[in-house]
Amino acid sequence: MKVNLDDPNLTAFALGELSADDHAKMAEAVAASPEAQSYVAETQQFARLLRAEYEADRQQPSPRSPFIVRMEEERRASWRYQWGSLAAALAIFAVIAAVAFTAIQRSGTLSKRLTDNPAAATPQESASETILEMEAPATPGPLLALQPPKPSGSAAPEFVEEPKSAAGGLALNPSAPRLPKPAPRMASNAFGYSSGRGETTEAEPPSRYRQDFNTATYDKVEENPFLLAATNPLSTFSIDVDTASYSNVRRFINSGSLPPKDAVRVEEMINYFTYDYREPEGDKPFSIDVDATACPWDTSHRLLRIGLRGREVANEKRPASNLVFLLDVSGSMTPAERLPLVKQAMRLLVDKLTEKDHVAIVIYAGGSGLALKSTSGDQKEKILRALEELQAGGSTNGAEGIELAYKVAAENFINGGVNRVILATDGDFNIGVTNQGDLIRLIEAKAKTGVFLSVLGVGSDNLKDSTMQKLADKGNGNYAYLDSVDEARKVLVQQINGTLMTIAKDVKIQVEFNPARVASYRLIGYEKRLLRKEDFNNDKVDAGEIGAGHTVTALYEIVPAGAGATDPAASVPPVDPLKYGTTTTNTTNGSGEMVTVKLRHKKPDGDVSELTERSFTDNGSKFENAAPDLKFAAAVAEFGMLLRDSQYKGKGSFGAVIEWAQEGKGRDAAGYRAGFIEMARKAHSLKPREG
Repeated sequence: MKVNLDDPNLTAFALGELSADDHAKMAEAVAASPEAQSYVAETQQFARLLRAEYEADRQQPSPRSPFIVRMEEERRASWRYQWGSLAAALAIFAVIAAVAFTAIQRSGTLSKRLTDNPAAATPQESASETILEMEAPATPGPLLALQPPKPSGSAAPEFVEEPKSAAGGLALNPSAPRLPKPAPRMASNAFGYSSGRGETTEAEPPSRYRQDFNTATYDKVEENPFLLAATNPLSTFSIDVDTASYSNVRRFINSGSLPPKDAVRVEEMINYFTYDYREPEGDKPFSIDVDATACPWDTSHRLLRIGLRGREVANEKRPASNLVFLLDVSGSMTPAERLPLVKQAMRLLVDKLTEKDHVAIVIYAGGSGLALKSTSGDQKEKILRALEELQAGGSTNGAEGIELAYKVAAENFINGGVNRVILATDGDFNIGVTNQGDLIRLIEAKAKTGVFLSVLGVGSDNLKDSTMQKLADKGNGNYAYLDSVDEARKVLVQQINGTLMTIAKDVKIQVEFNPARVASYRLIGYEKRLLRKEDFNNDKVDAGEIGAGHTVTALYEIVPAGAGATDPAASVPPVDPLKYGTTTTNTTNGSGEMVTVKLRHKKPDGDVSELTERSFTDNGSKFENAAPDLKFAAAVAEFGMLLRDSQYKGKGSFGAVIEWAQEGKGRDAAGYRAGFIEMARKAHSLKPREG
């Protein structure tokens, strides 16, 4: 009998839910399959981790709020319900032990034959020598094993103590050769593992639960094509200040793998970094900069950059804040890089708050509740104590939590202040309103109340990136992904005003290309932010927000008109001539301008947009003479295209990306650009796809 790791009967076997006959058959099949043995062993390890958490919960000495107590009682009831399954899972180990030991006894000379002449062994004989080895549980105490299950109707299995092996694990056949023990896995201190500075090391879930059940979702990204300026002179899109894609990509690369193509959103990669644009003039909320240079991955093309810089607001001048932390405490948030990381992030933010700020904490799992009423920011001990009490467990009713969080925000609304819900989750909403469309409509309705939304994504194997991106977009907010405490510090401390304080909303950009100077163009990134040209002047159409001090960058690759450059858009069949009009604009207008950039925005509490406009003439500068900031932005854009294996990556390479980034590194006071260069080197070493 061959074992399929996705067979529900294997899971039933692991939980001791099969009949005696089916159990015996599966036990025999498991004994012949190293992969199945590994799965069973990891199930045992996972059960131990759950048991350790259960014991820790029972011994929790700190006082808890009534709501936390209720949540814990519900969760423990669930534990008690599952305790029988846990005991059955522990029995698996002894079953496999019995099968393996019996197989070895079948031939008393097998071990000696394998030692004297390994090549003489048949595959079946080699398989019978396979043993399972378990690491010790994270908590002290004897390991437990179960005697093999008895036939139906007999007494329940008896618990016995099993001695530990010298390696700290459980060896079923001490005289048999051991399977090689995996090397210790080192991870970023953001995930709770030792970094050499005395941080605590937390147990990691078995790999089966960490990787094989990967349900992370990313929307498919269809890259923007080249468009003929003569027939498509207008390019319209919403700005984007999200940075989640960059830190998520970094997580993949730091863990030794390349990200999925659709996890790479080039505009978020570029906008992770700030750029040295001009300060806004007067009382304008932002400035607009436009420049161009030779495109480094295709020097016959031009690279156009449009940059916005939001007005800075000093911390002492930041308006009073009404914040609601909406924290996912469902079972999927248990690992160290989820709820524990969120709690660390919230502590960093709380430390920056003052008496003029107020914080409430709403939590949700199977239900939702108010863990902390709106509390003054100078009562830090009270806020931090409420955070410390949070424990993960249960299913995920995100919609119910959203409803309550916005209700609390509305009850404590500050006119002229910062009113914001900060949602921290892996996005795995699995009960209540779970349909993405319904969740988005819910957020759209709540956004009209004047309460803005920030989304902090965490986790890996079940990260619902697609859902969180849309919620932030429709909630008049921003989306960041926390892969470490350092990233939390960047988002919630160093850029606190940009994260919390919106200075302009519904910001749209419309670029008009002069077909006398531009044959075709391609917007790099922003695929999920495209708007119809009619949407630009329509104040009913939602668009992105810009926070205090934020910079926003958009890049266009341009094929100059009449320069003899290869035009990718020329290979696209043209539309038929119109019978009643013309399909093209004037290509001989005599203007030397390359583009005119128009921008519309609303005040944070306004409903009517304001127009800003600027024209630009290209001077034909070479890439080697480009501003350092432009070189760096080009490097990040090409890096994203290489990771996506884009058809538009041109002649770029990881080596070129590193060179351009080094030339554009500049002062780099925070070290983020140096971090990018190091990440590019790691990606290069992973031998990515072509390019």
